[in-house]
Amino acid sequence: MGKKGKGTGSFGKRRNKTHTMCRRCGRHSYHIQKGTCSGCGYPAATKRTYQWGQKAIRRKTTGSGRMRYMKTLSRRFKNGFQEGSEAKKQVATA
Repeated sequence: MGKKGKGTGSFGKRRNKTHTMCRRCGRHSYHIQKGTCSGCGYPAATKRTYQWGQKAIRRKTTGSGRMRYMKTLSRRFKNGFQEGSEAKKQVATA
């Protein structure tokens, strides 16, 4: 069955996991022995991006997800990051 070489006969012997889930990007790209992610470059401080991968940058950039924090930021900045105050009651004019 398993002869020497990299071909069909050797695929049955492959049973060790090299990559696992990355805690930063969530992809199955974290190399266990190296301790680095091939998708985002974790644990490096800067995210892994290359200019030859414009489409990949477009997929992963800010705005491609939910932006739970960022989407309210501009409104809060406009109001000076006020907290704990209640809106004034509007008086009906008629």
